[in-house]
Amino acid sequence: MIQSLRNRKEDLQELFQSTFSPFMGSALLALVMVIMMSGSTHWGVFGGLRYVGDVINHLLGLNHLLGLPETLSPPLRQHLLISDAALILGALSAALIGGRYRVVPPPWAEYVSGAVGGLLMGLGASLAGGCTVGGFLTPLIFFSPAGWMMLLGLMAGAAIGIRGLLWAMDTFPWGRAPPSLGNGSLWKTISPWLGWLVLSFACLWGVVFYRQAERYDTLGLTILSALLIGMILQRSRLCFSKAIREPFMTGDGQHAKAVMLLIALVALPSSLFLNKGLIAPYGAIPPSFWPGSFAGGLSFGIGMVFAGGCATSTLWRLAEGNLKMLSTLFFFAWSGSTCSALLSQFSWTERSYDLDFYNAIPAITKLGYQAYLPDLTGNWGWALAMTYGLLLGWYLLVRYNERSERFTIF
Repeated sequence: MIQSLRNRKEDLQELFQSTFSPFMGSALLALVMVIMMSGSTHWGVFGGLRYVGDVINHLLGLNHLLGLPETLSPPLRQHLLISDAALILGALSAALIGGRYRVVPPPWAEYVSGAVGGLLMGLGASLAGGCTVGGFLTPLIFFSPAGWMMLLGLMAGAAIGIRGLLWAMDTFPWGRAPPSLGNGSLWKTISPWLGWLVLSFACLWGVVFYRQAERYDTLGLTILSALLIGMILQRSRLCFSKAIREPFMTGDGQHAKAVMLLIALVALPSSLFLNKGLIAPYGAIPPSFWPGSFAGGLSFGIGMVFAGGCATSTLWRLAEGNLKMLSTLFFFAWSGSTCSALLSQFSWTERSYDLDFYNAIPAITKLGYQAYLPDLTGNWGWALAMTYGLLLGWYLLVRYNERSERFTIF
């Protein structure tokens, strides 16, 4: 029996040590996202980071200047903050169990690069109403053209950002990275045990909240789902910033095609949930079509090149021990809070409703409006055809670039 338990432990550890392909990661992530939608919730990231930025602004004494609330709501009421924390715990446990956790200090210039990237991503997410999840992925699976407009902005921003980063690396001294920590034999021995401990705690946390759904609503499902998402992203290395950046940088379209697969897998069940009223589309679609989505994508796209990742990859790479992500995360959160507050003060995000515009259902702001294809086109057939048609067009563009390297810098 003892030998059998050892074999099970080795099998589980081997599962965490093996890296999934991005396509397997997309399939697993799609499954988790569908489960979340069946429970009347969906994945988000930026709102939790913005709350962290609100805390930073309170600590800096800037809350009055920015018009932030005198007292912030308790963290347990911030579902996206809890989701981000669970994602980090999931990625951390997977890295520890798989023996992939290393404290990796970057060259000093990388901290500056991460800060610049974080500032631009915070601005972009504030304009677009979300990061690559809330401003790009969620609108697409909820059939909003705001996601496609952000994609265009992200592509343009990535192309600009790559050239800007190359110029910065040629112009300024970058320094050398100090040696990483966590390569000793003792750490390799205790690391998996720490990982199982973290995973057990996180699962217990999620189960307790799930069993008290009448008190915590969907928070338990959110915790367990985000925990799985963190593990999937860490194991598969699936990265939204790579999906946008790599076709321009190296011509590699693997991550782009994996993200297309994710959208294709989730869009159809999402349409069923939306039809049945399990999810309210206007509760998740940002009022940013089209100026805010494009401008936000442009800023975010430049920023994620300098930062070395988007919001989700910042979280799971930080969980692996990449210290550059600390700089990115801090300035992303602070910028997201500050820019959101300033946009609110200047009434750029103030919502209004027009009775003559789709019966006053979509919110309208100076950055755009809530665009929902089934309402704009009048039926689901056109909404599905446009979504999958645009996915096909994106795929053909990436495949063309892989063969011709027409849009590739290197």
